[in-house]
Order: sequence, then structure tokens, then C-alpha cells
Amino acid sequence: MTFIRTVLGDIAPEKLGGCYVHEHVVIDRSFTTHMTPEFLLDDVERAVSELRQFHADGGRAMIDSMPCDAGRNIAKLVEVSRQTGVHLVSSTGLHLAKYYDPGHWGTIYDENDLTALFIADIRDGIDAHDYGGPLVRRTAHRAGVLKIATGKTLGAREERIFAAAARAHRATGCPILTHTEQGELALEQIKILRQFGVDLHHVCLSHTDAKPDIAYHREILASGVRVEFDRAFRWPANGGNPTRDLLVVLLRDFPDQIMLGMDAARRRYWRSHGGAPGLSFLLTEFSAQLRTLGVTEDALRRIFVTTPAATFSFATTA
Repeated sequence: MTFIRTVLGDIAPEKLGGCYVHEHVVIDRSFTTHMTPEFLLDDVERAVSELRQFHADGGRAMIDSMPCDAGRNIAKLVEVSRQTGVHLVSSTGLHLAKYYDPGHWGTIYDENDLTALFIADIRDGIDAHDYGGPLVRRTAHRAGVLKIATGKTLGAREERIFAAAARAHRATGCPILTHTEQGELALEQIKILRQFGVDLHHVCLSHTDAKPDIAYHREILASGVRVEFDRAFRWPANGGNPTRDLLVVLLRDFPDQIMLGMDAARRRYWRSHGGAPGLSFLLTEFSAQLRTLGVTEDALRRIFVTTPAATFSFATTA
């Protein structure tokens, strides 16, 4: 029987509820926040406030996409989940090289090392110090998704990380969440993951709506992979909403492959930090917009509930 692995333990997929599939609930002090201070989201009290409102508006789960040693803090994620009742799924994997210092272990470890580390996060528990070293103290809280990324190119580092993630996926069934830079290289990501034997039904490519080309998305979705759109609140107010338009068209042919998230990795997007539109935006304002365009309640349930549950459940392994 399959399951979804949250920070508080495994749950049946039907227990997930309404889910945003690419979030940053916590970004702790790290090289990432040193380089971009606005990424700092380390306040548990403010996160609890924001997620309580999300829960009140019907949200029940989030996939936290902060992977190894880039600001991940498992203790804080656990506390937020406990206080709000929102299911949180934590990531293992590695982000883009720019989020790590030049001598980071991610540039040194080989494919075998990375595979073993990712599997340990999934099976044994996430390090309390997030691999800040030198000691590793694994907690009882395990990773439930593999987060990997490409920038504008797919080089040797990315291929090594993708290969390691694919091996970890095959060994554990853990789903995969990818970052695409401005929607680019989605087809290349699909090709390499398919070559490595990954079950594409448990893969979600993020941010593809940054390149709102319908033909491009049809080719992506024809592979069986899932996608995540998160630019719905980012388009200029007077320029239309390409994310909304893309979604309305594609849902007709791919009703079970499209999901939404906020990717709200800046304080200025959170109500609890005095920003806008707040993490409930997709459940409230954006869903209302979609309804006016004929998107049905069944389609919204697929976007927020059934597709995330199917995608982020663990694949059956041999």
C-alpha cells in the first residue's frame, strides 16, 4: 500500500487534502539567505499564523521544497505542522549551485555518496543540523520528496544529482519535485529522468508556467509527467494572467497532471510579514477567478487534492 511521507509520519494519500505542491514554509539562516536576505523565513510564529489562515481557507497540506543544506530546518517544520494541523512534506536533494558556497560538499560528493545521503534522509531521518557538519544527528522525521534543479543549462553537476535522485527514487519510491529555471529545460529533465528509469507519474516539474507556451506544455504533459504552476500572482496586473489562461486550456486534455503552488519564498508575499497576497491566494482569489471562466469544482479538486495525492505518494518499488 502506498503512502505520503510527512514530517509527522506517513499518511494515506486520501488523507492529504487540499495541497500546494511547491512552498517554502521555512528557510533558515544559511548561505542562501546570506546571499538573498529576503529569503529568510525563519520565524515559526509567523509561519504558524500564515498556515492557520491557509487551513481556515481550506488548505490541508504543503510540499516544502527546501532541500539539503540550503535553509532546511526540520525541527521548525515539525513545530509548524503540529501547531497548525497542516501536513508538511520535507525535501531531500540539492538545489541550484548558486544556493551553496563554492566549496560545498554537493560539488565534491560523487553519485554514490549523494544517493546514499538522499536515501538516508528518506529512510532514516533528516539531520538535525541539516548537514552543517561535522556531526550528523538524524531525527525521527523523514523526507518525503526528492528536490532537484536545473538552471539555464544541464551540466555535469546537474546530471550527477539527477542520477543520484533517480537511484534514490528507484530504491525507495520517493517522488521527485524539480525546479526549472523560468520554465526552461523541462523536456531535457524528462528525458534524463526517463533514461534513469524514473516513474514519471511521480515527478512534478515546477515553474513551467513561466514559459506559458501551450504547445510546449502539451509536449511536456504528453510524457505523463506532472507540472506545477506558481506565477498566478506574479504577472503584472494590467497584462492579463498567462498562468490562468494556460491552466484553463490545458485542463481539458490533462485534467490530472496540473497542480498549483505559490513558491512564496519572500517575506513580501506573506500576510504575516506584512506582505501580499498571502498564502491563501490560490484557494480564495485565484480559484474564484477560475470558476468565473468555467473551471468546475471537480477540476479544482483534481488540481488541489487528487493529483497531489497521486503524484506525491511513494511509487511501488521492486
